[in-house]
Amino acid sequence: LGATHSQAFENWYANCPGLKVVVPSTPYDAKGLLKAAIRDNDPVIFMESEQMYGDKGEVPEEEYIIPLGVADIKREGKDVTIVSFGKIIKEAIAAAAELAKEGIECEIIDIRTVRPMDWEAIFNSVKKTNRLVILEEAWPFASVSSEITYQVQEHIFDYLDAPIQRITTADTPAPYSPALLQEWLPNAQDVIKAVKKVLYK
Repeated sequence: LGATHSQAFENWYANCPGLKVVVPSTPYDAKGLLKAAIRDNDPVIFMESEQMYGDKGEVPEEEYIIPLGVADIKREGKDVTIVSFGKIIKEAIAAAAELAKEGIECEIIDIRTVRPMDWEAIFNSVKKTNRLVILEEAWPFASVSSEITYQVQEHIFDYLDAPIQRITTADTPAPYSPALLQEWLPNAQDVIKAVKKVLYK
């Protein structure tokens, strides 16, 4: 959407202690997380993308709430952990489907809330796969993926069998040209390359 409408502010808001930051990736999660955000006693920033307004998915009519700070395993796997959130996680899911054809099983963790972060879910997955790729639709400097990278190496470094790979937008303002925008945004092929890099393939 051009240089003036393509920013991701999750990391900015998450830098405020006491402020909770929610980023749903599916219609089901959006309903459950929004209800939790409304009922929460603390201030909550609920991030949503206009580009997801046309997304469709099963949403129960009955009442349900998804607790803040609880990640979701969107796909189970044993070879590499991919952590992501928001609409860009679709690229991780597409990449995992392609990699599965080659016998590479990716575990996809949707953090759903940037703060509080479900560190236990991330750590447990990395302990199982021993490899981590983080996909984020934001600039690389001081990003959410930077914090995840730090926490993983600080707490479970010995479980890593390869350096952590981060996939972000290019470190430039967003271009308006559709061709350049495709180069600027992360995509499934970027995820596939990163996964194969941590697997030394």
